[in-house]
Amino acid sequence: MTSQTLSEDLAWRGLIKDRTFSDVTWLDTPRTFYLGMDCNSSDSLTIGNLAVLMLARRLVEAGWKAVLLVGGATSLIGDPGGKNEERPLKTREEIAHNVAGIKAQVERLFSGQEFTLVDNYDWFKDIGYLEFLRDVGKHFSMTELVQRDFIATRMGADGGGISYAEFSYNLIQGYDYWWLFKNHGVELQIGGSDQWGNMLSGAPLIRKKEGKEVHVFSTPLVVNKATGVKFGKSEAGAVWLDAARTSPTQLYQFWINVDDDSVVDYLKIYTLLSASEIDEIATQHVAAPAERVAQTRLAQAVTELVHGAAAMQLAEAVTGYLIGKRPLAEASEAEATEISNNIPSIKLSADAAFVGESLVDALVATNLAPSKTEARRLVTGNAISVNGQKVTRPAFEQADFINGRLLLRRGKAFKDSALVILG
Repeated sequence: MTSQTLSEDLAWRGLIKDRTFSDVTWLDTPRTFYLGMDCNSSDSLTIGNLAVLMLARRLVEAGWKAVLLVGGATSLIGDPGGKNEERPLKTREEIAHNVAGIKAQVERLFSGQEFTLVDNYDWFKDIGYLEFLRDVGKHFSMTELVQRDFIATRMGADGGGISYAEFSYNLIQGYDYWWLFKNHGVELQIGGSDQWGNMLSGAPLIRKKEGKEVHVFSTPLVVNKATGVKFGKSEAGAVWLDAARTSPTQLYQFWINVDDDSVVDYLKIYTLLSASEIDEIATQHVAAPAERVAQTRLAQAVTELVHGAAAMQLAEAVTGYLIGKRPLAEASEAEATEISNNIPSIKLSADAAFVGESLVDALVATNLAPSKTEARRLVTGNAISVNGQKVTRPAFEQADFINGRLLLRRGKAFKDSALVILG
C-alpha cells in the first residue's frame, strides 16, 4: 500500500465525522490542536475516551502540536451534553483529585511524544464575573444557544430542565479555545461527536474577537455493533484505563473477546498499527477467524499502550492459563498472583479438598454455581473442567492440584473461572 496522507489515513480508519473546514486535506498541513477532557465524573478515563485520544496521537505523529486540556474549571460546572438532568456539583477537592488522576493517564498515553498539558482552572480562577460577561457573554446569541440540540432537549417539555450554570458551559468552553488560540496558537479543536455542540462555541468567538478563522473537527462515537450501546461499557460497567479498576488482564481479555465483525474497525481506531499491517491482520482474520489473530493483536497493542509492555506480557501469559493454552504448572508466583487477582479464588485444606463434594462446594463458593443443586447438575452435565479437562465427579483428587493450585471452569468464558489453592 502506498503511503497515505493524514486525511486519507483518518478517512480510511473511519475517524472523520463533523468538521468546520470543507476540504479534509486541510488536516494535512500540521498546525496546533487541542483536546479537552472532562474530569467531573471520575479520576480515570475509559476506553470510550481512548478513541479520541488515539485520534490525538495520530495528529501528533503526523507533525501536529498537541495541547491536551484537563477541565479543572469546566468540571466544576458540569457538561450538559448527553445528560437528561443536572449533574451533581463536585467540590474543588474532588475535581482536583480527578484532574491529577487523568493527567497521569494522559502523560502515560503520550509518553515519548511532545505535548503541552494544561488545566483550564489556571486561567479561570482569577476571572471576574463582569469581565467574563463583557469579554465573552457579549459575543454569544441566546437565540443560537437555545437551539443547540442538547440544550433544546433539556429545555423541552420532556426535558429535565437546565440551570444557568450548565447553560453557561458553552461560553466557558468557547473561552478555552480563545485563550489557547492567544497563548498557544491553537487552530483546531478535536473531540467526540457527542461534544459537537459544545465545540462550536470557540471558533465564532475567535472570529469575532480576533478576526481569525479556526476550526473544529469531531470523530464518530464508537458504538458496539452487537448491542448498539456506546462503546466502553461491559457487563460489569465501564472499561477503565486505571489498572485498579480494570486490571491489565481484564483489559486484555476485553479486547480478546470483541466480536469478529468489529475487530478490524477497533484495530483502526485503537492501535497505531499502519494500514498495511492492519490489512494483513484482516486477511489472516478472514481466513481463520477461530484463531483470533486480530483480537490477539488488538489486545496486545492496546494493553501495552495503556499499561506498558511488562503488564501486557503478564496479562497475555495469564490469559494463556485461563483459556487453557498454557498448563497451570508453568505459572510463576507473579503469574499465579495475577490469576488470583482477576478471578475468584478459594483456599482448601488437605482435609477438606478430597472428601465429600469438595468440587461441588467450590463451585458454589466461587459463584460459578448459584447452589449445590445447580453445581451437581453442571458436573453431571459435563459442563465443568479442572485444568482444562472435563470432570463428572463431585470431589477433587490429589492429581488435580499442580504446585498446589488448580483452575476450575464452567464453560469457556474468562469470567467463569476460579482458582482453587491447596494449603
